[in-house]
Amino acid sequence: MIIRVFLLASIVLAVVWLLRTRPSGSRLAIMRIAGFLVAAGAAASVIAPGLVTDAAHVVGVREGPNLILYVLVVVFVFTTIVQSLRMREMERRIAQIARAQALSEVAAPATVDVES
Repeated sequence: MIIRVFLLASIVLAVVWLLRTRPSGSRLAIMRIAGFLVAAGAAASVIAPGLVTDAAHVVGVREGPNLILYVLVVVFVFTTIVQSLRMREMERRIAQIARAQALSEVAAPATVDVES
């Protein structure tokens, strides 16, 4: 019983965090919907573990924990891909900013104040 309370509290905290963060991007709605679906599935599996086994049988998996593992692997792969794309975009932006900064320093050299 204690583990169920802990797991449900963790899921609720994750949903609250999902609602409180203000990430930008064109896929914000999709990310939030996916997060809510994962949270709802996790809460359902904590409240009624038999549902996971039933769902596993429907999709052709022998046991519920195996289905959870497969879903988590797929979520991990997609998360890794998205983070990789974000990192690549961030590196590109940083390179652009560094180039612009270097060019602005070359174009407008600092003036030296010389007293006579």
